[in-house]
Amino acid sequence: MIMKNPFLTNKQSQESFDYSDGHTPEHIAIIMDGNGRWAEKRGMPRVAGHKEGLSTVVKVVKMAVKCQVKILTLYTFSTENWKRPKQEVDTILRLPKEFLSVYLPDLIANNVRIEAIGDLENLPAHTREAMQFAIDRTRDNNGLLLNMALNYGSRNEILHAMKGLLKDINDSNQSLDELDEQQFSNYLYTAGMKEPDLLIRTGGEKRLSNFLLWQLAYTEFWFTDVLWPDFSEMEFLRALKDYRQRKRRYGGI
Repeated sequence: MIMKNPFLTNKQSQESFDYSDGHTPEHIAIIMDGNGRWAEKRGMPRVAGHKEGLSTVVKVVKMAVKCQVKILTLYTFSTENWKRPKQEVDTILRLPKEFLSVYLPDLIANNVRIEAIGDLENLPAHTREAMQFAIDRTRDNNGLLLNMALNYGSRNEILHAMKGLLKDINDSNQSLDELDEQQFSNYLYTAGMKEPDLLIRTGGEKRLSNFLLWQLAYTEFWFTDVLWPDFSEMEFLRALKDYRQRKRRYGGI
C-alpha cells in the first residue's frame, strides 16, 4: 500500500476556522478507533486499515501544528491489544518504524518533537529502536509534542507509579503524609505534561478503554462515529469548535 504524504499538499477544503483563537486546547488526546472495521467494510484484511490510518495520523498532526496545539497524545497500542491475532499485533508494532521511515523528515521540518509513554521495555526491539531514533532526532524541536502511547494501559501506569512511590517512601525520599495529587502525578508516565484538555475518540464507541484514567479527570470528551482512516482535517476542526463552546468549571460554578 502506498502512503500519501499529507504534508505535501493542502488543497482539501476546510470549514472557516480561526486558528489564532486563544481557546484552543493545549493538549489533545485521541483514541484512534475503527481501523479494522474500516478495512472489513471494504473486504480488506484488518491490517490494511491500520496502515491506512497512518495517513490520518499525519493529517491530524499537521492540523494540530496549524492550530498551535502543544501536545497531541495518540493511543497507538494498548496493553490489551496483545489479545488480538498475532498477525495483526505484529503489523501494528511494525507501523511505528514504517511511519517514521516515511514521515520523520516532515515531522522534523514542522518542528514536531516525539515522545513515547507506556511499558516500552516489553515492545519488540525494532519498535523500541524506531521510537528511540525519532525521539533522539527530534529532541531539540520545540513545537508540537507528539506523544505516542505504546503498550500503554492506565491501570498498569498507576500500579507502576505506586511501586515507584512506595520505593521512594521506603528509601525515605518521599513522605506519605505530605503526598498530594501533584506529587503523585510525577510518578506517572506523563510526568511534567499538562493533562489533556480534550479527548477525541473515533469509531463510534463511547468509553475510555483504559486510557489516561487519572489524567482525564476533568477533560472534555468528543466522540464521533467516523472511523479513524476516514477522520479528516474538517472533523478535527469540528471537535475543536465544539470544545471552544464549552465552559470548563472544574467543579465550580
